[in-house]
Amino acid sequence: MTSYVFITGGVVSSLGKGITSACLGAILESRGLSISMIKLDPYINVDPGTMSPFQHGEVFVTEDGTETDLDLGHYERFVRTTCGRNSNFTTGRIYETVIGKERRGDYLGATVQVIPHITNEIKDSVKKGAGDADICLVEIGGTVGDIESLPFLEAIRQMGIELGHDRVVYVHLTLVPYIATSSEIKTKPTQHSVKEIRSIGIQPDILVCRSEKPLPDEQRRKIALFTNVQEKAVISAYDVDDLYKIPEIMHAQGLGDIVADQLKLDLPPADLHEWKSIVDAKLNTDAEVNIAMVGKYVDLRDAYISLSEALLHGGIHTRTRVNIHYFESQDIEESGVDCLQGMDGIVVPGGFGDRGIEGKVASVRYARENKVPYLGICLGMQVAVIEAARNLAGLEGAHSTEFNRGTDHPVVALITEWETSAGEREERSERSDMGGTMRLGAQEIYLQEGSMAASVYGKPVIQERHRHRYEVNNNYRDRLEEAGIRFSGLSVDDLVEMVEIQDHPWFIASQFHPEFTSNPRDGHPLFTSFIRAAVEASNNELPKAAEA
Repeated sequence: MTSYVFITGGVVSSLGKGITSACLGAILESRGLSISMIKLDPYINVDPGTMSPFQHGEVFVTEDGTETDLDLGHYERFVRTTCGRNSNFTTGRIYETVIGKERRGDYLGATVQVIPHITNEIKDSVKKGAGDADICLVEIGGTVGDIESLPFLEAIRQMGIELGHDRVVYVHLTLVPYIATSSEIKTKPTQHSVKEIRSIGIQPDILVCRSEKPLPDEQRRKIALFTNVQEKAVISAYDVDDLYKIPEIMHAQGLGDIVADQLKLDLPPADLHEWKSIVDAKLNTDAEVNIAMVGKYVDLRDAYISLSEALLHGGIHTRTRVNIHYFESQDIEESGVDCLQGMDGIVVPGGFGDRGIEGKVASVRYARENKVPYLGICLGMQVAVIEAARNLAGLEGAHSTEFNRGTDHPVVALITEWETSAGEREERSERSDMGGTMRLGAQEIYLQEGSMAASVYGKPVIQERHRHRYEVNNNYRDRLEEAGIRFSGLSVDDLVEMVEIQDHPWFIASQFHPEFTSNPRDGHPLFTSFIRAAVEASNNELPKAAEA
Protein backbone atom coordinates (compact mmCIF):
# COMPACT_ATOMS: atom_id res chain seq x y z
CA MET A 1 0.00 0.00 0.00
CA THR A 2 1.19 3.48 -0.84
CA SER A 3 1.97 5.88 1.98
CA TYR A 4 1.74 9.64 1.49
CA VAL A 5 3.88 12.63 2.45
CA PHE A 6 2.12 15.97 1.99
CA ILE A 7 4.31 19.08 1.70
CA THR A 8 2.69 22.48 2.36
CA GLY A 9 4.13 25.98 2.65
CA GLY A 10 3.47 29.01 4.79
CA VAL A 11 4.41 32.67 5.40
CA VAL A 12 5.45 33.42 1.80
CA SER A 13 5.64 31.63 -1.53
CA SER A 14 8.83 30.58 -3.38
CA LEU A 15 10.48 29.13 -0.29
CA GLY A 16 11.43 25.94 -2.09
CA LYS A 17 8.65 23.39 -1.55
CA GLY A 18 9.53 21.76 -4.86
CA ILE A 19 13.21 21.40 -3.98
CA THR A 20 12.33 20.14 -0.49
CA SER A 21 9.95 17.56 -1.95
CA ALA A 22 12.51 16.44 -4.54
CA CYS A 23 15.32 16.15 -1.99
CA LEU A 24 13.16 14.16 0.41
CA GLY A 25 12.27 11.92 -2.53
CA ALA A 26 15.99 11.45 -3.29
CA ILE A 27 16.71 10.48 0.33
CA LEU A 28 13.86 7.96 0.50
CA GLU A 29 14.74 6.55 -2.92
CA SER A 30 18.32 5.99 -1.76
CA ARG A 31 16.89 3.76 0.98
CA GLY A 32 15.30 1.41 -1.54
CA LEU A 33 11.78 2.84 -1.84
CA SER A 34 9.92 3.47 -5.08
CA ILE A 35 8.76 7.07 -5.27
CA SER A 36 5.99 8.88 -7.12
CA MET A 37 5.57 12.65 -6.98
CA ILE A 38 2.60 14.96 -7.49
CA LYS A 39 2.15 18.73 -7.58
CA LEU A 40 -1.27 20.21 -6.73
CA ASP A 41 -1.60 23.78 -8.04
CA PRO A 42 -4.38 26.09 -6.78
CA TYR A 43 -4.62 28.31 -9.87
CA ILE A 44 -7.68 28.01 -12.13
CA ASN A 45 -5.74 27.43 -15.36
CA VAL A 46 -6.24 23.85 -16.54
CA ASP A 47 -2.46 23.63 -16.96
CA PRO A 48 0.38 26.18 -17.09
CA GLY A 49 0.79 25.82 -20.86
CA THR A 50 -0.82 29.17 -21.69
CA MET A 51 0.78 31.11 -18.81
CA SER A 52 3.51 33.71 -19.39
CA PRO A 53 7.03 32.62 -18.38
CA PHE A 54 7.33 35.98 -16.63
CA GLN A 55 4.48 34.98 -14.31
CA HIS A 56 5.06 31.30 -13.76
CA GLY A 57 8.51 30.42 -15.05
CA GLU A 58 9.21 27.42 -17.22
CA VAL A 59 6.56 25.02 -18.46
CA PHE A 60 7.98 21.54 -17.93
CA VAL A 61 6.87 18.92 -20.47
CA THR A 62 6.55 15.31 -19.37
CA GLU A 63 7.23 12.24 -21.47
CA ASP A 64 3.52 11.77 -22.21
CA GLY A 65 3.21 15.36 -23.43
CA THR A 66 1.63 17.03 -20.40
CA GLU A 67 2.46 20.70 -19.84
CA THR A 68 3.19 21.00 -16.14
CA ASP A 69 4.61 23.12 -13.35
CA LEU A 70 8.40 23.59 -13.28
CA ASP A 71 8.58 21.74 -9.95
CA LEU A 72 8.12 18.49 -11.87
CA GLY A 73 11.48 19.24 -13.44
CA HIS A 74 12.99 19.25 -9.94
CA TYR A 75 11.30 15.92 -9.25
CA GLU A 76 12.77 14.26 -12.32
CA ARG A 77 16.23 15.72 -11.72
CA PHE A 78 16.42 14.46 -8.12
CA VAL A 79 14.38 11.24 -8.29
CA ARG A 80 14.47 8.48 -10.88
CA THR A 81 10.79 8.86 -11.61
CA THR A 82 9.00 9.72 -14.83
CA CYS A 83 6.19 12.19 -14.27
CA GLY A 84 3.11 12.35 -16.45
CA ARG A 85 -0.46 13.52 -16.78
CA ASN A 86 -1.35 12.31 -13.30
CA SER A 87 1.57 14.11 -11.66
CA ASN A 88 0.14 17.64 -11.82
CA PHE A 89 -3.43 18.69 -10.99
CA THR A 90 -4.71 22.26 -10.94
CA THR A 91 -7.92 23.75 -9.57
CA GLY A 92 -9.00 24.32 -13.18
CA ARG A 93 -8.48 20.69 -14.12
CA ILE A 94 -10.24 19.39 -11.00
CA TYR A 95 -13.26 21.65 -11.57
CA GLU A 96 -13.29 20.82 -15.29
CA THR A 97 -13.51 17.12 -14.43
CA VAL A 98 -16.23 17.62 -11.81
CA ILE A 99 -18.33 19.83 -14.08
CA GLY A 100 -17.97 17.27 -16.87
CA LYS A 101 -19.28 14.56 -14.55
CA GLU A 102 -22.16 16.78 -13.48
CA ARG A 103 -23.11 17.46 -17.11
CA ARG A 104 -23.13 13.72 -17.83
CA GLY A 105 -25.36 13.09 -14.84
CA ASP A 106 -22.77 11.09 -12.91
CA TYR A 107 -23.88 12.60 -9.61
CA LEU A 108 -27.48 11.40 -10.05
CA GLY A 109 -29.05 14.80 -9.54
CA ALA A 110 -27.12 15.68 -6.36
CA THR A 111 -26.23 19.26 -5.53
CA VAL A 112 -22.54 19.44 -6.49
CA GLN A 113 -20.45 21.11 -3.78
CA VAL A 114 -16.84 21.76 -2.83
CA ILE A 115 -17.26 19.18 -0.07
CA PRO A 116 -17.60 16.34 -0.90
CA HIS A 117 -17.43 16.47 -4.70
CA ILE A 118 -14.37 18.68 -5.29
CA THR A 119 -12.43 17.22 -2.37
CA ASN A 120 -13.32 13.67 -3.44
CA GLU A 121 -12.03 14.40 -6.94
CA ILE A 122 -8.79 15.75 -5.46
CA LYS A 123 -8.35 12.61 -3.34
CA ASP A 124 -9.09 10.34 -6.31
CA SER A 125 -6.58 12.28 -8.41
CA VAL A 126 -3.87 11.95 -5.76
CA LYS A 127 -4.43 8.20 -5.49
CA LYS A 128 -4.37 7.88 -9.27
CA GLY A 129 -1.08 9.79 -9.46
CA ALA A 130 0.45 7.71 -6.67
CA GLY A 131 0.17 4.52 -8.70
CA ASP A 132 1.78 1.55 -6.98
CA ALA A 133 4.75 3.44 -5.54
CA ASP A 134 5.87 2.76 -1.97
CA ILE A 135 5.64 6.45 -1.12
CA CYS A 136 3.92 9.30 -2.93
CA LEU A 137 5.15 12.81 -2.16
CA VAL A 138 2.47 15.43 -2.78
CA GLU A 139 3.38 19.12 -2.91
CA ILE A 140 0.53 21.62 -2.46
CA GLY A 141 1.27 24.86 -4.27
CA GLY A 142 0.62 28.30 -2.87
CA THR A 143 0.70 29.41 0.75
CA VAL A 144 -1.41 28.27 3.68
CA GLY A 145 -4.04 30.97 4.26
CA ASP A 146 -4.71 31.55 0.56
CA ILE A 147 -8.38 31.03 -0.23
CA GLU A 148 -7.71 29.11 -3.46
CA SER A 149 -5.72 26.34 -1.76
CA LEU A 150 -8.38 25.49 0.85
CA PRO A 151 -10.02 22.62 -1.09
CA PHE A 152 -6.64 20.91 -1.53
CA LEU A 153 -5.79 21.31 2.16
CA GLU A 154 -9.19 19.95 3.15
CA ALA A 155 -8.69 16.96 0.86
CA ILE A 156 -5.31 16.06 2.36
CA ARG A 157 -6.74 16.54 5.87
CA GLN A 158 -9.42 13.98 5.03
CA MET A 159 -6.81 11.57 3.64
CA GLY A 160 -4.96 11.73 6.95
CA ILE A 161 -8.08 10.59 8.79
CA GLU A 162 -9.03 7.95 6.23
CA LEU A 163 -5.59 6.36 5.88
CA GLY A 164 -4.34 6.77 9.44
CA HIS A 165 -1.27 8.35 11.02
CA ASP A 166 1.05 5.50 10.01
CA ARG A 167 0.37 6.07 6.29
CA VAL A 168 0.40 9.88 6.14
CA VAL A 169 3.07 12.43 7.04
CA TYR A 170 2.54 16.20 6.95
CA VAL A 171 5.57 18.38 6.22
CA HIS A 172 5.19 22.15 6.50
CA LEU A 173 7.76 24.56 5.02
CA THR A 174 8.03 27.99 6.65
CA LEU A 175 10.25 31.07 6.74
CA VAL A 176 12.43 31.99 9.71
CA PRO A 177 13.63 35.50 8.83
CA TYR A 178 16.74 37.23 10.13
CA ILE A 179 16.23 40.90 11.04
CA ALA A 180 19.56 42.54 10.39
CA THR A 181 18.81 45.82 12.19
CA SER A 182 18.27 43.99 15.49
CA SER A 183 20.48 40.98 14.74
CA GLU A 184 17.62 38.65 15.64
CA ILE A 185 16.16 35.47 14.17
CA LYS A 186 12.36 35.62 14.32
CA THR A 187 10.28 32.49 14.84
CA LYS A 188 6.88 34.25 15.07
CA PRO A 189 6.03 33.88 11.33
CA THR A 190 6.54 30.11 11.65
CA GLN A 191 4.38 29.99 14.77
CA HIS A 192 1.57 31.83 13.02
CA SER A 193 1.87 29.69 9.90
CA VAL A 194 1.52 26.50 11.94
CA LYS A 195 -1.40 28.05 13.83
CA GLU A 196 -3.06 28.74 10.45
CA ILE A 197 -2.68 25.19 9.16
CA ARG A 198 -3.75 23.69 12.50
CA SER A 199 -6.91 25.80 12.35
CA ILE A 200 -8.08 23.74 9.38
CA GLY A 201 -7.29 20.44 11.07
CA ILE A 202 -3.73 19.62 9.99
CA GLN A 203 -0.99 19.18 12.60
CA PRO A 204 2.43 19.19 10.90
CA ASP A 205 4.66 16.24 11.78
CA ILE A 206 7.77 17.93 10.40
CA LEU A 207 8.71 21.58 10.00
CA VAL A 208 11.28 22.58 7.37
CA CYS A 209 12.46 26.06 8.31
CA ARG A 210 13.96 28.20 5.54
CA SER A 211 16.56 30.66 6.71
CA GLU A 212 19.72 32.40 5.59
CA LYS A 213 21.93 30.52 8.04
CA PRO A 214 21.62 27.26 10.03
CA LEU A 215 18.92 27.49 12.69
CA PRO A 216 20.41 27.74 16.22
CA ASP A 217 19.32 25.16 18.82
CA GLU A 218 17.59 27.85 20.90
CA GLN A 219 15.25 28.82 18.04
CA ARG A 220 14.75 25.16 17.18
CA ARG A 221 13.53 24.40 20.70
CA LYS A 222 11.29 27.47 20.71
CA ILE A 223 9.67 26.52 17.40
CA ALA A 224 9.09 22.95 18.61
CA LEU A 225 7.52 24.18 21.86
CA PHE A 226 5.08 26.60 20.23
CA THR A 227 4.08 24.42 17.26
CA ASN A 228 3.60 21.05 18.98
CA VAL A 229 6.30 19.44 16.82
CA GLN A 230 9.17 17.30 18.15
CA GLU A 231 12.44 19.20 18.32
CA LYS A 232 14.20 16.62 16.15
CA ALA A 233 11.50 17.20 13.50
CA VAL A 234 12.39 20.89 13.14
CA ILE A 235 14.66 20.79 10.09
CA SER A 236 16.92 23.72 9.22
CA ALA A 237 16.84 24.44 5.47
CA TYR A 238 19.44 27.17 5.20
CA ASP A 239 20.77 28.84 2.06
CA VAL A 240 23.43 26.89 0.17
CA ASP A 241 25.49 27.65 -2.93
CA ASP A 242 24.53 24.38 -4.65
CA LEU A 243 21.11 22.73 -4.80
CA TYR A 244 22.69 19.30 -5.03
CA LYS A 245 24.10 19.65 -1.51
CA ILE A 246 20.60 19.71 -0.02
CA PRO A 247 19.87 15.93 0.07
CA GLU A 248 22.97 15.37 2.23
CA ILE A 249 22.16 18.37 4.46
CA MET A 250 18.61 17.17 5.10
CA HIS A 251 19.73 13.57 5.56
CA ALA A 252 22.27 14.66 8.17
CA GLN A 253 19.40 16.19 10.19
CA GLY A 254 17.44 12.92 10.08
CA LEU A 255 14.62 13.95 7.75
CA GLY A 256 14.41 10.53 6.10
CA ASP A 257 14.54 8.73 9.45
CA ILE A 258 11.64 10.77 10.84
CA VAL A 259 9.46 9.92 7.82
CA ALA A 260 10.43 6.24 7.94
CA ASP A 261 9.76 6.01 11.68
CA GLN A 262 6.30 7.54 11.42
CA LEU A 263 5.37 5.26 8.51
CA LYS A 264 6.79 2.28 10.44
CA LEU A 265 9.18 1.36 7.64
CA ASP A 266 12.24 -0.83 8.28
CA LEU A 267 14.70 0.48 5.71
CA PRO A 268 18.42 0.15 4.94
CA PRO A 269 20.62 3.23 5.49
CA ALA A 270 20.53 5.99 2.90
CA ASP A 271 23.15 5.73 0.15
CA LEU A 272 23.88 9.24 -1.09
CA HIS A 273 27.25 8.58 -2.72
CA GLU A 274 25.92 9.75 -6.11
CA TRP A 275 25.01 13.15 -4.67
CA LYS A 276 28.38 13.44 -2.95
CA SER A 277 30.06 12.68 -6.29
CA ILE A 278 28.01 15.39 -8.00
CA VAL A 279 28.99 18.00 -5.41
CA ASP A 280 32.63 16.91 -5.65
CA ALA A 281 32.59 17.23 -9.45
CA LYS A 282 31.26 20.78 -9.19
CA LEU A 283 33.81 21.78 -6.57
CA ASN A 284 36.84 20.19 -8.23
CA THR A 285 36.88 21.29 -11.87
CA ASP A 286 39.56 21.02 -14.52
CA ALA A 287 38.29 23.75 -16.85
CA GLU A 288 36.05 26.83 -16.96
CA VAL A 289 33.82 28.14 -19.75
CA ASN A 290 31.55 31.12 -20.30
CA ILE A 291 28.24 30.31 -22.00
CA ALA A 292 25.90 32.95 -23.42
CA MET A 293 22.19 32.23 -23.19
CA VAL A 294 20.31 34.57 -25.54
CA GLY A 295 16.66 34.50 -24.51
CA LYS A 296 13.44 36.45 -24.33
CA TYR A 297 12.66 35.92 -20.64
CA VAL A 298 16.06 36.27 -18.97
CA ASP A 299 14.73 38.67 -16.30
CA LEU A 300 13.11 35.61 -14.71
CA ARG A 301 15.73 32.86 -14.54
CA ASP A 302 13.06 30.26 -13.68
CA ALA A 303 11.87 30.59 -17.28
CA TYR A 304 14.99 28.63 -18.33
CA ILE A 305 15.59 26.58 -15.19
CA SER A 306 15.78 23.13 -16.87
CA LEU A 307 18.09 24.45 -19.58
CA SER A 308 20.35 26.20 -17.08
CA GLU A 309 20.55 23.04 -14.98
CA ALA A 310 21.26 20.90 -18.06
CA LEU A 311 24.23 23.11 -18.94
CA LEU A 312 25.52 22.69 -15.38
CA HIS A 313 25.04 18.92 -15.74
CA GLY A 314 27.26 19.10 -18.81
CA GLY A 315 29.83 20.76 -16.60
CA ILE A 316 29.51 18.07 -13.93
CA HIS A 317 30.22 15.33 -16.44
CA THR A 318 33.23 17.12 -17.93
CA ARG A 319 34.49 18.55 -14.62
CA THR A 320 34.01 22.04 -15.99
CA ARG A 321 32.90 25.17 -14.19
CA VAL A 322 30.07 26.55 -16.35
CA ASN A 323 29.39 30.29 -16.04
CA ILE A 324 26.07 31.12 -17.69
CA HIS A 325 25.65 34.70 -18.90
CA TYR A 326 22.07 35.69 -19.70
CA PHE A 327 21.48 38.15 -22.55
CA GLU A 328 18.13 39.67 -23.51
CA SER A 329 17.65 39.06 -27.24
CA GLN A 330 15.86 42.39 -27.65
CA ASP A 331 18.96 44.18 -26.30
CA ILE A 332 21.11 42.42 -28.89
CA GLU A 333 18.59 43.38 -31.57
CA GLU A 334 18.95 47.01 -30.57
CA SER A 335 22.64 47.21 -29.59
CA GLY A 336 24.40 44.48 -31.56
CA VAL A 337 26.36 41.34 -30.75
CA ASP A 338 29.45 42.87 -29.12
CA CYS A 339 28.30 41.48 -25.77
CA LEU A 340 28.89 37.95 -27.11
CA GLN A 341 32.61 38.49 -27.53
CA GLY A 342 34.62 36.28 -25.22
CA MET A 343 31.88 33.68 -24.90
CA ASP A 344 32.99 30.06 -25.35
CA GLY A 345 29.55 28.86 -26.44
CA ILE A 346 26.16 30.30 -27.34
CA VAL A 347 22.75 28.85 -26.52
CA VAL A 348 19.50 30.14 -28.00
CA PRO A 349 16.51 28.60 -26.18
CA GLY A 350 12.83 28.31 -27.06
CA GLY A 351 10.19 31.02 -26.85
CA PHE A 352 7.06 32.42 -28.46
CA GLY A 353 6.22 35.71 -30.13
CA ASP A 354 8.23 38.05 -32.36
CA ARG A 355 9.85 40.22 -29.66
CA GLY A 356 13.63 39.95 -29.87
CA ILE A 357 13.64 37.49 -32.79
CA GLU A 358 16.13 39.46 -34.86
CA GLY A 359 18.45 39.54 -31.84
CA LYS A 360 18.37 35.75 -31.81
CA VAL A 361 19.03 35.59 -35.54
CA ALA A 362 22.01 37.95 -35.09
CA SER A 363 23.35 35.72 -32.30
CA VAL A 364 23.17 32.68 -34.56
CA ARG A 365 25.05 34.53 -37.29
CA TYR A 366 27.74 35.56 -34.82
CA ALA A 367 28.18 31.94 -33.67
CA ARG A 368 28.29 30.63 -37.24
CA GLU A 369 30.69 33.19 -38.64
CA ASN A 370 33.03 33.17 -35.63
CA LYS A 371 33.03 29.37 -35.24
CA VAL A 372 31.69 29.60 -31.68
CA PRO A 373 30.00 26.38 -30.48
CA TYR A 374 26.27 26.84 -30.89
CA LEU A 375 23.34 24.95 -29.36
CA GLY A 376 19.83 25.90 -30.49
CA ILE A 377 16.75 24.61 -28.68
CA CYS A 378 13.29 24.65 -30.33
CA LEU A 379 12.99 28.28 -31.50
CA GLY A 380 16.78 28.27 -31.39
CA MET A 381 16.72 25.75 -34.23
CA GLN A 382 14.14 27.71 -36.20
CA VAL A 383 16.13 30.95 -36.03
CA ALA A 384 19.22 28.98 -37.08
CA VAL A 385 17.34 27.86 -40.20
CA ILE A 386 16.12 31.42 -40.81
CA GLU A 387 19.66 32.80 -40.51
CA ALA A 388 21.11 30.19 -42.85
CA ALA A 389 18.31 30.72 -45.37
CA ARG A 390 18.99 34.45 -45.49
CA ASN A 391 22.77 34.50 -45.35
CA LEU A 392 23.87 31.17 -46.84
CA ALA A 393 21.07 30.29 -49.27
CA GLY A 394 20.41 33.88 -50.34
CA LEU A 395 16.68 33.76 -49.58
CA GLU A 396 16.14 37.42 -48.80
CA GLY A 397 13.53 38.07 -46.13
CA ALA A 398 13.25 34.38 -45.18
CA HIS A 399 11.25 34.03 -41.97
CA SER A 400 8.76 32.03 -39.97
CA THR A 401 5.06 32.56 -40.61
CA GLU A 402 4.71 32.82 -36.83
CA PHE A 403 6.38 36.22 -37.06
CA ASN A 404 5.76 37.30 -40.67
CA ARG A 405 2.80 35.76 -42.44
CA GLY A 406 3.61 37.63 -45.61
CA THR A 407 7.21 36.47 -45.99
CA ASP A 408 8.28 35.46 -49.51
CA HIS A 409 10.25 32.55 -48.08
CA PRO A 410 8.39 30.80 -45.23
CA VAL A 411 11.22 28.47 -44.23
CA VAL A 412 9.40 27.82 -40.95
CA ALA A 413 5.63 27.39 -40.99
CA LEU A 414 2.64 25.96 -39.17
CA ILE A 415 2.27 22.23 -39.80
CA THR A 416 -1.39 21.25 -39.61
CA GLU A 417 -1.00 17.48 -39.31
CA TRP A 418 1.59 15.17 -37.78
CA GLU A 419 2.01 11.66 -36.39
CA THR A 420 2.45 10.99 -32.67
CA SER A 421 4.80 8.43 -31.12
CA ALA A 422 1.79 6.11 -30.84
CA GLY A 423 1.23 6.29 -34.61
CA GLU A 424 -1.88 8.47 -34.31
CA ARG A 425 -2.55 11.51 -36.47
CA GLU A 426 -3.10 14.87 -34.77
CA GLU A 427 -4.31 18.06 -36.42
CA ARG A 428 -4.30 21.76 -35.62
CA SER A 429 -4.93 25.07 -37.32
CA GLU A 430 -4.50 28.76 -36.58
CA ARG A 431 -8.02 28.67 -35.09
CA SER A 432 -7.17 25.89 -32.63
CA ASP A 433 -7.24 26.63 -28.90
CA MET A 434 -3.92 27.81 -27.46
CA GLY A 435 -3.86 25.21 -24.70
CA GLY A 436 -2.78 21.64 -25.42
CA THR A 437 -2.61 22.06 -29.22
CA MET A 438 1.15 21.93 -29.68
CA ARG A 439 3.27 18.98 -30.70
CA LEU A 440 3.98 17.69 -27.22
CA GLY A 441 5.86 14.92 -25.47
CA ALA A 442 8.44 12.29 -26.35
CA GLN A 443 8.80 11.17 -29.96
CA GLU A 444 11.36 9.12 -31.84
CA ILE A 445 14.02 10.87 -33.91
CA TYR A 446 16.10 9.18 -36.59
CA LEU A 447 19.67 10.46 -36.82
CA GLN A 448 21.57 10.62 -40.10
CA GLU A 449 24.52 8.26 -40.27
CA GLY A 450 27.83 10.10 -40.09
CA SER A 451 26.29 13.25 -38.65
CA MET A 452 27.62 15.08 -35.61
CA ALA A 453 24.31 14.35 -33.87
CA ALA A 454 24.71 10.60 -34.40
CA SER A 455 28.27 10.82 -33.04
CA VAL A 456 27.14 12.75 -29.98
CA TYR A 457 24.28 10.38 -29.12
CA GLY A 458 26.12 7.25 -30.16
CA LYS A 459 23.00 5.60 -31.59
CA PRO A 460 20.81 5.96 -34.68
CA VAL A 461 17.42 6.44 -32.97
CA ILE A 462 16.70 8.66 -29.96
CA GLN A 463 13.62 9.83 -28.11
CA GLU A 464 13.18 13.42 -26.92
CA ARG A 465 10.38 15.68 -25.70
CA HIS A 466 8.71 18.39 -27.78
CA ARG A 467 6.73 21.58 -27.23
CA HIS A 468 6.13 23.67 -30.35
CA ARG A 469 3.65 24.62 -33.07
CA TYR A 470 5.84 25.55 -36.04
CA GLU A 471 8.15 23.33 -38.09
CA VAL A 472 10.84 23.71 -40.75
CA ASN A 473 9.15 23.91 -44.16
CA ASN A 474 10.20 20.75 -46.06
CA ASN A 475 9.77 22.56 -49.39
CA TYR A 476 13.02 24.45 -48.65
CA ARG A 477 15.12 21.53 -47.47
CA ASP A 478 16.93 20.91 -50.78
CA ARG A 479 17.94 24.56 -51.18
CA LEU A 480 19.12 24.78 -47.59
CA GLU A 481 21.14 21.57 -47.88
CA GLU A 482 22.86 22.96 -50.95
CA ALA A 483 23.80 26.02 -48.89
CA GLY A 484 25.50 23.95 -46.17
CA ILE A 485 22.71 23.01 -43.74
CA ARG A 486 22.59 19.35 -42.75
CA PHE A 487 19.28 17.95 -41.55
CA SER A 488 20.75 15.36 -39.24
CA GLY A 489 17.58 14.30 -37.41
CA LEU A 490 14.10 13.57 -38.76
CA SER A 491 10.83 12.45 -37.18
CA VAL A 492 8.93 9.33 -38.17
CA ASP A 493 6.80 11.47 -40.50
CA ASP A 494 9.79 13.32 -42.01
CA LEU A 495 9.69 16.54 -40.00
CA VAL A 496 13.02 18.21 -39.28
CA GLU A 497 14.25 17.48 -35.75
CA MET A 498 17.95 18.47 -35.85
CA VAL A 499 20.12 20.68 -38.03
CA GLU A 500 23.87 21.21 -38.28
CA ILE A 501 26.14 23.60 -40.14
CA GLN A 502 28.61 21.47 -42.03
CA ASP A 503 31.42 24.05 -42.14
CA HIS A 504 31.51 24.59 -38.38
CA PRO A 505 33.36 22.84 -35.52
CA TRP A 506 30.22 22.40 -33.33
CA PHE A 507 26.85 23.73 -34.45
CA ILE A 508 23.80 21.67 -33.52
CA ALA A 509 20.20 22.77 -33.09
CA SER A 510 17.18 20.69 -32.14
CA GLN A 511 13.45 21.16 -32.52
CA PHE A 512 12.97 19.17 -29.32
CA HIS A 513 13.86 20.05 -25.71
CA PRO A 514 16.75 17.86 -24.51
CA GLU A 515 16.93 19.78 -21.23
CA PHE A 516 13.78 18.02 -20.00
CA THR A 517 15.58 14.67 -19.81
CA SER A 518 18.88 15.84 -18.34
CA ASN A 519 19.68 15.14 -14.69
CA PRO A 520 22.82 15.62 -12.58
CA ARG A 521 23.52 11.91 -12.12
CA ASP A 522 23.29 10.88 -15.78
CA GLY A 523 23.73 14.18 -17.61
CA HIS A 524 22.68 14.35 -21.26
CA PRO A 525 24.92 13.61 -24.27
CA LEU A 526 24.04 16.82 -26.13
CA PHE A 527 24.94 19.10 -23.22
CA THR A 528 28.03 17.10 -22.27
CA SER A 529 29.28 17.34 -25.85
CA PHE A 530 28.44 21.06 -26.08
CA ILE A 531 30.35 21.90 -22.89
CA ARG A 532 33.30 19.78 -24.05
CA ALA A 533 33.29 21.73 -27.34
CA ALA A 534 33.16 25.01 -25.40
CA VAL A 535 36.19 23.92 -23.36
CA GLU A 536 38.10 23.18 -26.55
CA ALA A 537 37.03 26.52 -28.00
CA SER A 538 38.23 28.32 -24.88
CA ASN A 539 41.60 26.62 -25.37
CA ASN A 540 41.63 27.79 -29.01
CA GLU A 541 41.32 24.21 -30.20
CA LEU A 542 38.86 23.65 -33.02
CA PRO A 543 36.52 21.03 -31.54
CA LYS A 544 35.28 18.13 -33.59
CA ALA A 545 32.04 16.25 -32.94
CA ALA A 546 32.89 15.53 -29.34
CA GLU A 547 31.34 12.28 -28.20
CA ALA A 548 29.58 12.43 -24.86
